[in-house]
Amino acid sequence: MSHNPPDSLPTPEIDSLSPMLNQQGPVWTANFRGLKLRTALQPIYSISHKRTVGYEALIRAFDTDNSAVLPLHLFELPVSEAENLLLDRLCRYLHIRNYSEIKDQVNWLFLNVSPRVVTSGSQADAFFGKLLKKTGLPPHRIVMKIVEQPTDDAERLRDTVAYYRKLGCLTAIDDFGAGHSNFERIWNLSPDIVKLDRTLLTRATEDRRARQILNGMVSLLHQSGCLVLLEGVETREQAMIAIDAGVDFVQGFYFRRPCLELSELSHSTENLENLLEEYKHRKRETHDPTQLLINHFSETFRRTIDRLRSGQSLADACGELLGHPAVSRCYLVDEQGIQIEDTLVSDSAARNLDPRFLPLENTSSADWFRQQYLRKALAQPENIHVTSPYLCVTGACMCITLSLAFRHASKLRVLCCDTLANFNHRP
Repeated sequence: MSHNPPDSLPTPEIDSLSPMLNQQGPVWTANFRGLKLRTALQPIYSISHKRTVGYEALIRAFDTDNSAVLPLHLFELPVSEAENLLLDRLCRYLHIRNYSEIKDQVNWLFLNVSPRVVTSGSQADAFFGKLLKKTGLPPHRIVMKIVEQPTDDAERLRDTVAYYRKLGCLTAIDDFGAGHSNFERIWNLSPDIVKLDRTLLTRATEDRRARQILNGMVSLLHQSGCLVLLEGVETREQAMIAIDAGVDFVQGFYFRRPCLELSELSHSTENLENLLEEYKHRKRETHDPTQLLINHFSETFRRTIDRLRSGQSLADACGELLGHPAVSRCYLVDEQGIQIEDTLVSDSAARNLDPRFLPLENTSSADWFRQQYLRKALAQPENIHVTSPYLCVTGACMCITLSLAFRHASKLRVLCCDTLANFNHRP
């Protein structure tokens, strides 16, 4: 029997929606404007746990000929805010009914919630609390996923997210890193999970710089107190990028496509343990760039320090270092982080100076104490320290800095040497 939406339903409640649902065995379907709605679930995996920890619920629509209707077309059908609210609640009702039939007492169910629905009306989504009570699904197993887009009422959105949290649900920001997403939304809503948009992974697959940005974004989100989920993993190489980026959870066609046959979800198609073993193998075979640089420059650095201790000028002492094709700059810093004398620039670096950054070139008396490479050197004298690649402020180029603290005439000094980040030091 088909049930169409009532003509007027400004605030659809459970009793109004129940007649629109049908049950066949353990599977529930719903009817909306002549279409049959079904639940598809796609597993979400924890990399560290090497297993499924949740499922994202996705709506699938079929016409009377059982032909699939695109979700985009389905959500274009509502002709009013009331009907839009009805469809949103109907989908959530259907998903929770189906998930409650699965013999799983642990994992999360990720539910989409439309920002238009979240911010409509004068009250928080009290319907959802009633729905959980009726179905008996514990709220701590629900992750409410809010799509990143601008909203006219940020305060009401924040209040609604607080409502879900008060219910005991987790909250997630969806499609972060695309469109209108920004960290302000993270600060305002304090989600438990941030789902990165698939475009970030696509770019990271094609561009190594984008991969570094992805890794940095994951680190920032972790520092903000959020777990990170990366969607759109479609190849084994993308799975490796996700593992290397440090994300907590992954989702995508490579692991499993959304599944309409909910009883088959327990049959995993991918062994995360094999992926992790391959990742470890790759890392073991890859030369440690930090140790490589230390080995490469250790003797030259020591000879430079000996020259400085013998009384040679900075320019004379650093001549050998500056003659190396990878070295762009050398400079000396005191124990307070203040630079002594001017920076020495290699001939090759001098030829390639960008005049647009001329105001940054003079670093005499500059204070470098904020730099981690300086503080590490001061804390462990006589040891060479190497940074990860970073943007050098003096030349606005990517560099790697080597630093070594030494004592001369009872004073602590730090020799710093900037090298080109893209130089290959392998023998």
